[in-house]
Amino acid sequence: MTATGISKEEKKRLKIFEKNLGYRFKNKLLLKRALTHRSYTNELRLSPLEHNERTEFLGDAVLELAISHLLMHQFQQHPEGELSKLRAAIVNESQLAELAHVIALGDFLYLGKGEDQTGGREKPSLLSDAYEAVLGAIYLDRGFQKAFDFVRKQFSTLVKKVGKEGFAKDYKTRLQEAVQGRFRTIPKYKMVRAEGPDHNKIFEIHLFIINDLYGVGHGPSKKSAEQDAAKQALEKLTRQKI
Repeated sequence: MTATGISKEEKKRLKIFEKNLGYRFKNKLLLKRALTHRSYTNELRLSPLEHNERTEFLGDAVLELAISHLLMHQFQQHPEGELSKLRAAIVNESQLAELAHVIALGDFLYLGKGEDQTGGREKPSLLSDAYEAVLGAIYLDRGFQKAFDFVRKQFSTLVKKVGKEGFAKDYKTRLQEAVQGRFRTIPKYKMVRAEGPDHNKIFEIHLFIINDLYGVGHGPSKKSAEQDAAKQALEKLTRQKI
């Protein structure tokens, strides 16, 4: 262990994650803390100040401010109520967990053995919290401007898309409304397989409307695979002009 509290091996791993982020920390301890789950500190009997919940609290506030700024700039004619809806469509567990998957955040988490063995690296709630903690760590490391630049880069595509009709509703919600209106029933999702190692599984979900297969979704979590299947089903329904 080095004088900074981070081993050489950890530094190598964190450097890989920094490449995923596109951001290099001056203080690596901030990054380590942001990636440390409560289960890890509990298991090792470390101080509760060593896990990421305080940094997550800060990152949540930084993210809300940064997204609010981006939306104000992108949608200059929208009233406050509409901006709030758009922000909620962007800043939520599902979206943050998906962004966390893009940067492989789950692979770098410090988890207790129990949490790790029960799929903690794939849990949307855990990933979204850690994502906010990393943002909070960037803010502490170099200030708001660097944190804002990171958010702008990560969320630029979402901010551009969020104003489009129907974006604020996820694919599953939109599909269920369409199916209930047309067929007076609800879609059925069936998990067919999960392949790959625990830290990098790919799930396959089949979506049925009544008895017909309407979508075959894939994703790094059941939820994302269901969304993929629902998207396919919506596209199929649209082609059928339903």
